[in-house]
Amino acid sequence: MTDIASPTPERRGGTPIGHRAAARLDRLPPSRWHRRITLVVGIGAFFDLYEIFLGGVLAAVLAEQWHLGTTARSWVIAAGFLGMFVGANVLSVLADRLGRRRMFMVNLAAYSAFSLLSAFAPNIQWLLVLRFLSGLGLGAELVLVDTYLAEFLPRAVRGRYIAHAYTFGFVGVPVAALLGARLVAGHQVLGVEGWRWLLVAGALGAGFLQLMRRQLPESPRWLTVHGREEEADRIVRGIEERVARESGTTLPSVPEAETVPERKVPLGEMFRGDFRRRTLMWWTFQVLQTVGYYGFGSLAPVVLTAKGHTVTASLLYAALSFCGYPIGSALSVPLIDRIERRTLIVASALGMAACGLAFGFAVATWAIVTFGFLLTVCSNVFSNAFHVYQTEIFPTGLRSSAIGIAYSLSRLTSVVLPFVALSVLADLGAAAVFSGSAVLMVLLCLDVALLGPRSTGRSLERI
Repeated sequence: MTDIASPTPERRGGTPIGHRAAARLDRLPPSRWHRRITLVVGIGAFFDLYEIFLGGVLAAVLAEQWHLGTTARSWVIAAGFLGMFVGANVLSVLADRLGRRRMFMVNLAAYSAFSLLSAFAPNIQWLLVLRFLSGLGLGAELVLVDTYLAEFLPRAVRGRYIAHAYTFGFVGVPVAALLGARLVAGHQVLGVEGWRWLLVAGALGAGFLQLMRRQLPESPRWLTVHGREEEADRIVRGIEERVARESGTTLPSVPEAETVPERKVPLGEMFRGDFRRRTLMWWTFQVLQTVGYYGFGSLAPVVLTAKGHTVTASLLYAALSFCGYPIGSALSVPLIDRIERRTLIVASALGMAACGLAFGFAVATWAIVTFGFLLTVCSNVFSNAFHVYQTEIFPTGLRSSAIGIAYSLSRLTSVVLPFVALSVLADLGAAAVFSGSAVLMVLLCLDVALLGPRSTGRSLERI
């Protein structure tokens, strides 16, 4: 099938190969190959999200077993986020310098090793250090998931496929809570405390995924930016051949008008021209979204114990509420490429604010589970929309760095959040915590609506 061969400079009027890599990837029909990389990359999100929400489970469990006070419980949640803050800054910038694939391998290897060591922590001090180090390894995982998939997926399905990837990942949230409830109820498994098995499970799963990811190619868009055009061409040519073989059709040609040169972009470009407005908007967004999104997931078991429920019952109710995460993620799939990303973010954020208020004031068990479930459904329509959106508003040369630095602010906010939220919870109750969260989500909506650009259905190079 000769017409799928990558165009050379001589056959395309001297246009450099690398300038056409993005257009060649964008015009491909979705195929089994695209679905495979979405699955492999999306499973990585599972471990990031599993680890994030595991903090709340550990805080609730160890408060009883190790007799932890409010500050110590806050550090159990915050230690992993502090590591993620550092990792998001360092590894995401390195991903723009050294490559997406290489950082994929580094971050999961570090997480797997330190998570396994955390399972053997003899006391709270060692646990906090090792939780920090495992968080450091995972810091750039979701940044890399977003960046890598956005740079491979055709623009027509970019939103839907990234939403599928996160649907795989968000299964980790109820799994963490359900495993926590079951293992905590049994107290020990094979003579070992149940919470330690939760850390072992994350470590072993991430190690297995590390083997699967060794087959991933480097991003042709990234290679082009770094002047490795022949290598980018070879990877794109291989993808074209596989897609053509799987689809059994001739691939569409690439119009010359679609050619947009890629270039290196200095990090300081984030603060110049149109990108300065986008950077300001996204930094503000990441700080505010943390309170509404991660605040519920990481604090729910602690909030429920504060409402008077036992640890085991709290974990069970949280697990039932967390089932909304994968369901909400799945519901976003048919919406995300049909509704402008900016509009979907605002609408789902308002839903989170309303359901959070209802959860905070709820007393009856059915109301707690129902509003918690609805909150998580809204949360993952919101989450998938913003994960796609952030890949589209910065150019390839600084995409990972810009997303990672902004995302690190959400991790830093997550470090501070448990100290503030648990103090408010102790002094004023759950209703006050979620009332404050609702106000911040309204401010987030104003930020995105007023400063965010439109992006749905457009080429990454033209947004």
